Amino acid sequence: MKWTEAEMKIHREMMSRAIELAEKGMKKGDGGPFGAVVARDGKIIGEGWNRVLGTNDPTAHAEVVAIRNACKHLDSFQLEECILYTSCEPCPMCLGAIYWARPKQFFYGCKREDAAEIDFDDDFIYREIDLSPDERSIPAFNLQREEALKVFEAWRVLEQKTPY
Repeated sequence: MKWTEAEMKIHREMMSRAIELAEKGMKKGDGGPFGAVVARDGKIIGEGWNRVLGTNDPTAHAEVVAIRNACKHLDSFQLEECILYTSCEPCPMCLGAIYWARPKQFFYGCKREDAAEIDFDDDFIYREIDLSPDERSIPAFNLQREEALKVFEAWRVLEQKTPY
């Protein structure tokens, strides 16, 4: 993809802010060295850093925090026309959150191999995803499917719903 010089200037500024947030959160002791920014029309509408340790929340990764802040700002669960900048290639959870939020694109700084070098190795999760639930390292068991399917059927026929 080709960007203009002006677009690249904005992309670099946003990535610099994500990197700055990574360092800020790390120095605060909130979690690992990860930061993220969500921008729309060249303006930051959400940002965050890894807050796993500061909140005792394993889902409080920088991307998730930034997405939550941006969605709150927009009063929407979608980040249409937004760009996400993250200081590192997203883990599987964050990648899923990015796809659910549907920004138009995202940029990342470090690669997942760089994260593995400092003991943030998500490769085992990528491998687990490809396994069937009964083969994964955390046992998973199907339970009460017929009962649960009734709620799915109710959703399917619900007339006033917001698909996403």
